[in-house]
Amino acid sequence: MSANLTFKNPYVIFALISIGAIAFLASSQTIPSRGITSELPIVESPSSRGNRRNLDTNFIAIAVEKTGPAVVRIDSSRTINDDSDGNFRRRVARGTGSGFIISSNGLILTNAHVVDGAERVTVTLKDGRRIAGRVLGEDRRMDVAVVRVREQNLPSVSVGNSDSLRPGEWAIAIGSPLGLDNSVTVGIISGTGRSGRALGARGSQTASFIQTDAAINPGNSGGPLLNQRGQVIGMNTAIIQGAQGLGFAIPINEAEKIADRLINRT
Repeated sequence: MSANLTFKNPYVIFALISIGAIAFLASSQTIPSRGITSELPIVESPSSRGNRRNLDTNFIAIAVEKTGPAVVRIDSSRTINDDSDGNFRRRVARGTGSGFIISSNGLILTNAHVVDGAERVTVTLKDGRRIAGRVLGEDRRMDVAVVRVREQNLPSVSVGNSDSLRPGEWAIAIGSPLGLDNSVTVGIISGTGRSGRALGARGSQTASFIQTDAAINPGNSGGPLLNQRGQVIGMNTAIIQGAQGLGFAIPINEAEKIADRLINRT
C-alpha cells in the first residue's frame, strides 16, 4: 500500500483519507503609537475576567490531550506478485494508516483497507512504543477492522453518540497523515446521513457517513473524528477526489456494532 490509499472494496470509488493542515486563528490588538496616558490603575470588571478565562481555555487542545494518547499509527506490509512489466517478481507493499484504542486490553479500531491482506502489522503508540499487532477481524464491505496488541492498561477513547450529531457542531480529527503522527485538524460536521450510493459507492455499500470539512489526507484512514468534548463520534475513512473540504467518517455507533460482531466471532 502507498500513501495514496484507495478503497480495496470495489463498491467504493472515492479515495481514502487522512488529515492535513490546520489553520490557526489568532487575534491581534493594535496599540496607538501616540496618545494620552493615564496614571490611573486599570481595573478589570468581573465580566472581563470571565471572558479572559474563557479565551484561555482551548477546548480543541483539551479534547486532543484527552484522546490523543489512545490514537495510534498502524504500519502494515504484505508480499505481492508483480508481473506488470512482463517479468514476474515478488515485492513488498507497505502502507500507513491510523487507529484508536477502544479497550485498555489492546483492542484497536481501524479501517479494513489499512490492514487488508497484511502479513505484518505494527502499532506505534503516542509514547513511541512499537508493538506487533494481529488482525482480529475485518468487514471489507463496511471498511471496518479490529486489531489486537498484546498489551494491558493502555489508554482508551471515550465514545460519543453519533446518532445525535447536528450539522455545524465542531469536528476534530487526529491521525498520521503521510506518517506525521498525531496530527490534528479541526472543522465542523458538514452533514450527516450521507449514503454511500449518493457519494458514488455501488452495490450493497449503503452505509450512512458523517461529512466533515476537517482536513483529511492519506494516512489518516482509521483515525478518530471527535466532538468538542473529545469523544469519538466517527472513524475517518474517505474523501472525494478532486474536491476540497469533503471528508467522510463512519459513524461510531455503526463502527462499534461491526467491531462487536468481529470480536465476538473470534
